[in-house]
Amino acid sequence: MIVGIHDGHDAGAVLIDGGQIYAVNEERLNRIKKFRGFPSLSLKKVLEMAGAEPEDVKIIAIAGIFRKHSRLLELEKNLEKVFGKNFKSRVLYVDHHLAHASSAYYTSGWREAIALSIDAAGDGLSSSIYVARDGEMIRIAQSTYLDSLGDFYASITELLGFKPMRHEGKVMSLAAYGKPSYDLSNIIELNGLSFDNKLKLVGIEATKRLAELFGYPFERAKEIAHSMKRGKLQRKAVEIAASAQKHLENLIEELGIKLTKYGLPLAYAGGVAQNVKANAILRKSFPNLWVFPAMDDSGLAMGAALYAKAQLERLEGNWKPFKMKHVYLGPAYSRDEIEDFLRHEGLRYEERRDIEGFIADSLSEGKIIGFFQGRMEYGPRALGNRSILADPRNREVVERLNLALNRDVFQPFAPSILERKLEEYLEDPYPNKFMTMSYRARENMKREAPAVVHVDGTTRPQTLTEEDNARYHEVIEHFEKNTGVPMVLNTSFNMHGEPIVCSPLDALRSFRRAKLDLLILETFIVEQSQL
Repeated sequence: MIVGIHDGHDAGAVLIDGGQIYAVNEERLNRIKKFRGFPSLSLKKVLEMAGAEPEDVKIIAIAGIFRKHSRLLELEKNLEKVFGKNFKSRVLYVDHHLAHASSAYYTSGWREAIALSIDAAGDGLSSSIYVARDGEMIRIAQSTYLDSLGDFYASITELLGFKPMRHEGKVMSLAAYGKPSYDLSNIIELNGLSFDNKLKLVGIEATKRLAELFGYPFERAKEIAHSMKRGKLQRKAVEIAASAQKHLENLIEELGIKLTKYGLPLAYAGGVAQNVKANAILRKSFPNLWVFPAMDDSGLAMGAALYAKAQLERLEGNWKPFKMKHVYLGPAYSRDEIEDFLRHEGLRYEERRDIEGFIADSLSEGKIIGFFQGRMEYGPRALGNRSILADPRNREVVERLNLALNRDVFQPFAPSILERKLEEYLEDPYPNKFMTMSYRARENMKREAPAVVHVDGTTRPQTLTEEDNARYHEVIEHFEKNTGVPMVLNTSFNMHGEPIVCSPLDALRSFRRAKLDLLILETFIVEQSQL
């Protein structure tokens, strides 16, 4: 039994017991978005889900090596509380980028691969490239924290008035509304397989320098960002976003082309791997590109645990490739637990056995639904177990959801689509079970499902088979029978700026705040009109 721990921002814990994996991030339990610190609740929860005690754990794999003196002492104090005074004999530290790359390689199902990690920074580096064979990973290239592609994009995010290390997706979304007007090759470029930051600055100093170069009013950036939230897009901000996105894509494309010389498939993780449009560019060089679903720091605990597991197996001579088929690895709540909760809250509710058909019928009627079932998803995407669902045919639902969830109006919504229908709706289709890449929508998708196609004609689908998620798949099949459209709008079940819901109580609170029409908790139905 191996436990993986990430003590930092996006903290979380993972427990691997043979072929079983239990995983949850601290933010889902303490409700603090991107929580930074020791994942005490997560650690307790994965042990509980596995029915394990701390003494059952053979290896404690810690993601990240370097910590300041006070933080290291605090980490050790927390580990001792859980695992006892002799915890050090079980601890294995795994450096930041090795953990990222491990999360990708050891879940790819490949015996041989290139493993790539790119983010802002971790343990002094911002990128690492490995050749992985038979469970062994050999680093062949790296970039320092100064030569950081992730920090470049984070600085653009901050320049435009958004939160760096959190709202980079807003820059990517905003970029679709304009065309690149600036050549950014004098800011950061590729040098071999490493990046080269020509500004020689990172963080807020890099942001201030970019403000000078662009002539952008950084002192008013948050004010401008707030006005854009409601649709008053500022031309210069859009052009900067478009230029940064295009430059990122160019660098990723150039790196991808260089990596093809190894003749191996590519497994990819790290914060920059959240950029689904750059991932789509990378897929041109690697048609079966594997992006680890929890690609940001929320996946570090998994990477550390998988690395430790692989090293044990290599020592014992029994390592073999593992392919991750789903990310439903978090807490679940039984029928009795949910009914007890509903009664305790004094709610009026109904239970239906034909819940899938009921959901599809309700979506067809224009209702917006909070859908809660099974084990919570691991990673940043809701994939049908903690999702808000709506009718993708109705463009007006976008405005309603933006207001309800307090989202920026320029951010797109995504669909969940039946995998057997991909070729009819997407150009260059390929399964995308974890929403890690964007695709160009065909003309019929733009007509039939305008609510899930971005302004630039792209979409970020979750592709679904019955094996992936039987109940959710059945909902979409029922919806297709009703409407002829084999997809639904799927966004994460949370208010903007909050973590995805984990428990029935979390779901009820978000349901009330967003004033959704229906809340589905497994087979139980709660109507907003009856609250």
